[in-house]
Amino acid sequence: MLYRQKLVRTLRCKNKNVRGTLASLIATLSKAGADIGEISTVSVGELHNVRDISIIVNDEAELKNVIKAARAIPDVEVEQVIDDVLELHQHGKLTIQPTFPVYSIEDLRKVYTPGVASVCRLIQKDPKAARIYTSIAKTVALVTNGSRVLGLGNIGPVAAMPVMEGKAALFAQFTGLNMIPILINTLDIDEFVKTVEKISATFAAIQLEDIQTPDCFEIEEQLQKLPLPVMHDDQHGTAVVSLAAAINACKMAELDIHEATIGQIGLGAAGSAIARLMMRYTGKAVIGFDLKEESLARHKKFGGKTASLEELMKKANVVISTTGQAGLIKPTLVRKGQVILALSNPNPEISIVDALKAGASFASDGAQVNNLIGYPGIWKGVLDAGAKKITPEMYIAAAEAIAHSAPDKELVPSPLDPHVHDNVAHAVAKAATASGVASIPLDKDYFGETDGF
Repeated sequence: MLYRQKLVRTLRCKNKNVRGTLASLIATLSKAGADIGEISTVSVGELHNVRDISIIVNDEAELKNVIKAARAIPDVEVEQVIDDVLELHQHGKLTIQPTFPVYSIEDLRKVYTPGVASVCRLIQKDPKAARIYTSIAKTVALVTNGSRVLGLGNIGPVAAMPVMEGKAALFAQFTGLNMIPILINTLDIDEFVKTVEKISATFAAIQLEDIQTPDCFEIEEQLQKLPLPVMHDDQHGTAVVSLAAAINACKMAELDIHEATIGQIGLGAAGSAIARLMMRYTGKAVIGFDLKEESLARHKKFGGKTASLEELMKKANVVISTTGQAGLIKPTLVRKGQVILALSNPNPEISIVDALKAGASFASDGAQVNNLIGYPGIWKGVLDAGAKKITPEMYIAAAEAIAHSAPDKELVPSPLDPHVHDNVAHAVAKAATASGVASIPLDKDYFGETDGF
């Protein structure tokens, strides 16, 4: 969703081996503003214990206050402040490995020259054979210019690389397919589009990532003219997971989402796509609010209605917010029985506690609504089916699969559950076949008995 960065550090603390010292340390860290993560024991001695305590703070100033508070405890010594994230990112998070290692001259002749020439001639005669005899069919380009990276803004493509590597690494883990980060150093829309067009033959699909609004809309629209599927994840990946969350939230609130009036606060890349997918799913206009006239005009162009924030809160039964503005929704605006999904991270437009106290029947924030639940399975289904493009029906199928995969009383499933990505892939591939955009026939064995094929 929409992010503001926090700091993650590990404090290596040496404390006297006296009962209650650790509890006092944890209480002090929490009181100073730290969220406590994992605690692991480094060593145990007769007089002292050494433990690594993971903490999350808002900024450097808060980190200094937390460390100062810890060092003020008489029986505690802060030995080291470790930046685990920097250590993890050393040398990057991706590597390329051959599928066929070369150990002999005979292997070399098959992998490279002269044997490879026959494969090249085959593909020259029949370009579709590249799907079978190259890695193209299982490789997605992850393309960015770094103009809108998480909560960091326009930091440029090179600084965006750690994010791109992370998304690509997770994609490989959950699908077994390839995602290659492509950094394009330009803010010129036409130059960006032309660059992607020129390299597109290398890939089976294009995922656009972290591109500023409104450029992302035009870039995606132009690239969708290519003969391969294109998806801007900040738009459609977010919309898919948000729709899944809304489906389950309405179930828990005993509200029919198809009959409900839905309000979308914030009509940027994410909010606009959420509203469009909601309208496609429910068949009803979504009420939208945004401070930018161009965003409101775009929403109306897609069939939505507009209103002030106060009017939206009065009319909507389901309210979704993606503005990045903490505290935007005042408790006095909440109506009894509303479903509130305030999805900006880490600080939502209204807290769950405040929304429920104000009368909401269900409230959640963006802590669980993560695009990782969506994009791996979406792309796996698209590539498995050889889909030429992604239709709204495929996005809806992905959202329904995510909603169905959530444990009882949970808004969405864990993104670390591999079964979720399989479920999404199967649903997307099935929808691609039904939509007539699939080029590869898939049999019952692919979908499994529970998928209705």
